[in-house]
Amino acid sequence: MILSLFRKPPLKKAAKKQPAPKALRAERAYSVAGRNLPLSVWENPRAKRLTLRIETGGKAIRVTVPPRLPERELDLFIARHHGWIEAQISKVPVAVPFMDGSTIHIRGIAHRIVHEPAKRGTTRQDHDENGQAILIVHGDAQHMGRRIADYLKKLAKTDINGLVLVHTGRIGKPATSVRFKDTTSRWGSCTSKGDLAFSWRIMMAPAEVINYLVAHEVAHLIEMNHGPDFWALCTRLCPDTPTSRAWLKRHGSALHAVSFASVTD
Repeated sequence: MILSLFRKPPLKKAAKKQPAPKALRAERAYSVAGRNLPLSVWENPRAKRLTLRIETGGKAIRVTVPPRLPERELDLFIARHHGWIEAQISKVPVAVPFMDGSTIHIRGIAHRIVHEPAKRGTTRQDHDENGQAILIVHGDAQHMGRRIADYLKKLAKTDINGLVLVHTGRIGKPATSVRFKDTTSRWGSCTSKGDLAFSWRIMMAPAEVINYLVAHEVAHLIEMNHGPDFWALCTRLCPDTPTSRAWLKRHGSALHAVSFASVTD
Protein backbone atom coordinates (compact mmCIF):
# COMPACT_ATOMS: atom_id res chain seq x y z
CA MET A 1 0.00 0.00 0.00
CA ILE A 2 1.38 3.37 -0.99
CA LEU A 3 0.47 6.48 0.96
CA SER A 4 0.65 9.78 -0.78
CA LEU A 5 2.72 12.43 0.93
CA PHE A 6 0.93 15.14 -0.95
CA ARG A 7 -2.63 15.16 0.31
CA LYS A 8 -5.05 17.80 -0.72
CA PRO A 9 -6.23 19.94 2.17
CA PRO A 10 -9.82 19.17 3.14
CA LEU A 11 -12.36 21.43 1.55
CA LYS A 12 -13.85 23.87 3.96
CA LYS A 13 -17.59 23.69 4.25
CA ALA A 14 -19.33 26.84 3.25
CA ALA A 15 -20.66 28.61 6.29
CA LYS A 16 -24.42 28.62 6.48
CA LYS A 17 -25.98 32.01 6.08
CA GLN A 18 -27.47 33.15 9.31
CA PRO A 19 -30.86 34.84 9.15
CA ALA A 20 -30.63 38.59 9.34
CA PRO A 21 -31.28 39.90 12.84
CA LYS A 22 -34.56 41.74 13.04
CA ALA A 23 -35.41 44.42 15.54
CA LEU A 24 -38.85 45.49 16.67
CA ARG A 25 -39.08 49.17 15.83
CA ALA A 26 -42.59 50.02 16.92
CA GLU A 27 -45.98 48.63 17.81
CA ARG A 28 -49.31 50.33 17.41
CA ALA A 29 -53.03 49.62 17.24
CA TYR A 30 -54.48 49.68 13.75
CA SER A 31 -58.20 50.05 13.08
CA VAL A 32 -59.45 48.25 9.98
CA ALA A 33 -62.64 46.46 8.89
CA GLY A 34 -64.26 47.26 12.23
CA ARG A 35 -61.45 45.65 14.23
CA ASN A 36 -58.51 46.91 16.24
CA LEU A 37 -55.44 44.85 15.42
CA PRO A 38 -51.85 45.03 16.64
CA LEU A 39 -49.49 46.35 13.96
CA SER A 40 -45.78 45.73 14.47
CA VAL A 41 -42.92 47.32 12.51
CA TRP A 42 -39.69 45.31 12.19
CA GLU A 43 -36.36 46.57 10.86
CA ASN A 44 -34.33 44.10 8.81
CA PRO A 45 -30.75 45.03 7.80
CA ARG A 46 -31.12 43.05 4.56
CA ALA A 47 -34.45 44.57 3.57
CA LYS A 48 -34.32 46.67 0.40
CA ARG A 49 -37.99 47.55 0.38
CA LEU A 50 -41.05 47.60 2.62
CA THR A 51 -43.12 44.42 2.93
CA LEU A 52 -46.52 43.90 4.48
CA ARG A 53 -47.95 40.68 5.90
CA ILE A 54 -51.19 39.68 7.57
CA GLU A 55 -50.49 37.14 10.31
CA THR A 56 -52.25 33.80 10.05
CA GLY A 57 -55.85 34.03 11.14
CA GLY A 58 -55.91 37.79 10.60
CA LYS A 59 -54.82 38.34 14.19
CA ALA A 60 -52.11 40.92 13.52
CA ILE A 61 -50.33 42.99 10.87
CA ARG A 62 -46.58 42.96 10.35
CA VAL A 63 -44.51 45.46 8.36
CA THR A 64 -40.83 44.87 7.59
CA VAL A 65 -38.74 47.90 6.66
CA PRO A 66 -35.10 48.77 5.88
CA PRO A 67 -33.15 50.36 8.74
CA ARG A 68 -33.64 54.04 9.42
CA LEU A 69 -36.64 54.37 7.13
CA PRO A 70 -38.28 57.78 7.71
CA GLU A 71 -41.51 57.57 9.66
CA ARG A 72 -43.34 59.52 6.96
CA GLU A 73 -42.52 56.87 4.33
CA LEU A 74 -43.75 54.15 6.67
CA ASP A 75 -47.05 55.93 7.28
CA LEU A 76 -47.57 56.58 3.56
CA PHE A 77 -46.87 52.91 2.78
CA ILE A 78 -49.44 51.70 5.32
CA ALA A 79 -52.03 54.25 4.15
CA ARG A 80 -51.47 53.27 0.52
CA HIS A 81 -52.18 49.64 1.31
CA HIS A 82 -55.12 50.20 3.64
CA GLY A 83 -57.59 48.92 1.05
CA TRP A 84 -55.63 45.69 0.59
CA ILE A 85 -55.38 45.18 4.34
CA GLU A 86 -59.11 45.75 4.74
CA ALA A 87 -59.92 43.27 1.96
CA GLN A 88 -57.75 40.56 3.53
CA ILE A 89 -59.04 41.09 7.07
CA SER A 90 -62.65 41.12 5.89
CA LYS A 91 -62.20 37.56 4.60
CA VAL A 92 -61.44 36.32 8.12
CA PRO A 93 -64.46 35.88 10.41
CA VAL A 94 -64.40 37.61 13.78
CA ALA A 95 -63.37 35.20 16.51
CA VAL A 96 -66.35 34.55 18.80
CA PRO A 97 -66.06 32.49 22.02
CA PHE A 98 -67.90 29.18 21.91
CA MET A 99 -71.23 29.03 23.71
CA ASP A 100 -74.41 26.99 23.76
CA GLY A 101 -75.98 27.16 20.29
CA SER A 102 -72.88 28.30 18.40
CA THR A 103 -71.34 26.25 15.59
CA ILE A 104 -68.13 24.27 15.19
CA HIS A 105 -67.14 22.42 12.04
CA ILE A 106 -65.85 18.87 12.51
CA ARG A 107 -64.48 17.12 9.43
CA GLY A 108 -66.16 19.92 7.47
CA ILE A 109 -69.64 19.29 8.89
CA ALA A 110 -71.33 22.04 10.92
CA HIS A 111 -72.16 20.90 14.48
CA ARG A 112 -74.39 22.91 16.80
CA ILE A 113 -72.87 23.06 20.28
CA VAL A 114 -75.11 21.76 23.06
CA HIS A 115 -73.82 22.72 26.48
CA GLU A 116 -74.85 20.52 29.40
CA PRO A 117 -73.18 22.19 32.41
CA ALA A 118 -74.74 19.96 35.06
CA LYS A 119 -73.32 16.78 33.57
CA ARG A 120 -69.83 15.35 33.65
CA GLY A 121 -68.29 13.29 30.91
CA THR A 122 -66.42 13.37 27.66
CA THR A 123 -67.26 15.66 24.77
CA ARG A 124 -69.07 13.72 22.05
CA GLN A 125 -70.81 14.05 18.70
CA ASP A 126 -74.46 13.17 18.22
CA HIS A 127 -77.61 14.22 16.33
CA ASP A 128 -80.65 16.05 17.64
CA GLU A 129 -84.28 15.08 17.05
CA ASN A 130 -84.18 16.78 13.64
CA GLY A 131 -81.11 14.90 12.52
CA GLN A 132 -78.80 17.91 12.85
CA ALA A 133 -75.23 17.17 13.89
CA ILE A 134 -74.48 18.38 17.41
CA LEU A 135 -71.47 18.43 19.72
CA ILE A 136 -72.34 17.85 23.36
CA VAL A 137 -70.00 19.57 25.79
CA HIS A 138 -70.20 19.09 29.55
CA GLY A 139 -68.77 21.12 32.43
CA ASP A 140 -68.39 24.84 33.12
CA ALA A 141 -68.93 27.26 30.25
CA GLN A 142 -65.59 28.96 30.92
CA HIS A 143 -63.79 25.76 29.91
CA MET A 144 -65.82 25.08 26.78
CA GLY A 145 -63.15 26.25 24.34
CA ARG A 146 -60.51 24.05 25.92
CA ARG A 147 -62.80 21.02 25.96
CA ILE A 148 -63.62 21.44 22.27
CA ALA A 149 -59.94 21.86 21.42
CA ASP A 150 -59.11 18.70 23.39
CA TYR A 151 -61.79 16.85 21.45
CA LEU A 152 -60.35 17.97 18.10
CA LYS A 153 -56.87 16.88 19.23
CA LYS A 154 -58.25 13.46 20.11
CA LEU A 155 -59.90 13.13 16.70
CA ALA A 156 -56.71 14.27 14.98
CA LYS A 157 -54.66 11.54 16.64
CA THR A 158 -57.16 8.88 15.60
CA ASP A 159 -57.88 10.04 12.05
CA ILE A 160 -54.46 11.30 11.02
CA ASN A 161 -52.48 8.41 12.51
CA GLY A 162 -54.73 6.08 10.54
CA LEU A 163 -54.23 8.03 7.31
CA VAL A 164 -50.46 8.11 7.85
CA LEU A 165 -50.43 4.32 8.04
CA VAL A 166 -52.47 4.07 4.84
CA HIS A 167 -50.30 6.44 2.80
CA THR A 168 -46.92 5.29 4.15
CA GLY A 169 -48.01 1.74 3.34
CA ARG A 170 -48.60 2.78 -0.26
CA ILE A 171 -45.14 4.33 -0.65
CA GLY A 172 -43.39 1.63 1.34
CA LYS A 173 -41.71 4.00 3.77
CA PRO A 174 -42.89 4.45 7.38
CA ALA A 175 -42.86 7.70 9.31
CA THR A 176 -40.49 7.93 12.26
CA SER A 177 -43.02 9.77 14.41
CA VAL A 178 -46.27 11.72 14.20
CA ARG A 179 -46.87 14.80 16.35
CA PHE A 180 -49.69 17.31 16.70
CA LYS A 181 -49.32 21.04 17.29
CA ASP A 182 -51.25 24.30 17.08
CA THR A 183 -49.02 25.93 14.46
CA THR A 184 -49.81 29.24 12.78
CA SER A 185 -47.34 29.23 9.88
CA ARG A 186 -48.02 25.82 8.35
CA TRP A 187 -50.53 22.97 8.44
CA GLY A 188 -47.99 20.19 8.46
CA SER A 189 -44.30 19.40 8.18
CA CYS A 190 -41.92 16.54 7.44
CA THR A 191 -38.28 16.42 8.53
CA SER A 192 -35.42 14.66 6.76
CA LYS A 193 -35.54 12.08 9.57
CA GLY A 194 -39.13 11.20 8.76
CA ASP A 195 -40.84 13.03 11.61
CA LEU A 196 -44.30 14.25 10.65
CA ALA A 197 -46.22 17.03 12.39
CA PHE A 198 -49.75 18.30 11.84
CA SER A 199 -51.94 21.10 13.14
CA TRP A 200 -54.91 19.56 14.93
CA ARG A 201 -57.03 22.48 13.66
CA ILE A 202 -57.20 20.67 10.32
CA MET A 203 -59.95 18.52 11.88
CA MET A 204 -62.34 21.42 11.20
CA ALA A 205 -61.72 20.99 7.45
CA PRO A 206 -63.58 18.53 5.20
CA ALA A 207 -62.43 14.90 5.32
CA GLU A 208 -60.93 15.06 1.82
CA VAL A 209 -58.81 18.08 2.82
CA ILE A 210 -57.53 16.22 5.89
CA ASN A 211 -56.62 13.30 3.65
CA TYR A 212 -54.81 15.65 1.25
CA LEU A 213 -52.75 17.19 4.05
CA VAL A 214 -51.60 13.78 5.25
CA ALA A 215 -50.82 12.64 1.69
CA HIS A 216 -48.85 15.88 1.19
CA GLU A 217 -46.61 15.34 4.20
CA VAL A 218 -46.20 11.60 3.56
CA ALA A 219 -45.10 12.39 -0.02
CA HIS A 220 -42.26 14.42 1.51
CA LEU A 221 -40.86 11.20 2.95
CA ILE A 222 -39.85 10.42 -0.64
CA GLU A 223 -39.60 13.88 -2.20
CA MET A 224 -38.26 16.59 0.13
CA ASN A 225 -39.26 19.36 -2.26
CA HIS A 226 -42.23 20.74 -4.17
CA GLY A 227 -41.05 19.75 -7.62
CA PRO A 228 -43.01 17.92 -10.35
CA ASP A 229 -42.16 14.47 -8.93
CA PHE A 230 -43.49 15.52 -5.52
CA TRP A 231 -46.81 16.75 -6.88
CA ALA A 232 -47.16 13.66 -9.05
CA LEU A 233 -46.70 11.44 -5.98
CA CYS A 234 -49.02 13.60 -3.86
CA THR A 235 -51.73 13.40 -6.54
CA ARG A 236 -51.27 9.64 -6.82
CA LEU A 237 -51.82 9.30 -3.07
CA CYS A 238 -54.68 11.80 -3.10
CA PRO A 239 -56.46 12.43 -6.43
CA ASP A 240 -58.31 15.33 -4.74
CA THR A 241 -55.03 17.24 -4.36
CA PRO A 242 -55.87 20.23 -6.65
CA THR A 243 -59.32 20.93 -5.15
CA SER A 244 -58.26 20.24 -1.55
CA ARG A 245 -55.18 22.39 -1.89
CA ALA A 246 -57.31 25.24 -3.22
CA TRP A 247 -59.83 24.80 -0.38
CA LEU A 248 -57.09 25.04 2.25
CA LYS A 249 -55.61 28.10 0.62
CA ARG A 250 -59.02 29.78 0.49
CA HIS A 251 -60.35 28.81 3.95
CA GLY A 252 -57.23 28.10 6.00
CA SER A 253 -57.12 31.54 7.60
CA ALA A 254 -60.67 31.10 8.89
CA LEU A 255 -59.67 27.91 10.68
CA HIS A 256 -56.69 29.65 12.28
CA ALA A 257 -58.98 32.49 13.37
CA VAL A 258 -61.16 30.19 15.49
CA SER A 259 -60.49 31.00 19.15
CA PHE A 260 -60.42 28.22 21.73
CA ALA A 261 -59.52 30.56 24.56
CA SER A 262 -61.32 30.05 27.84
CA VAL A 263 -64.11 32.44 28.66
CA THR A 264 -63.97 34.09 32.07
CA ASP A 265 -67.02 35.22 33.98
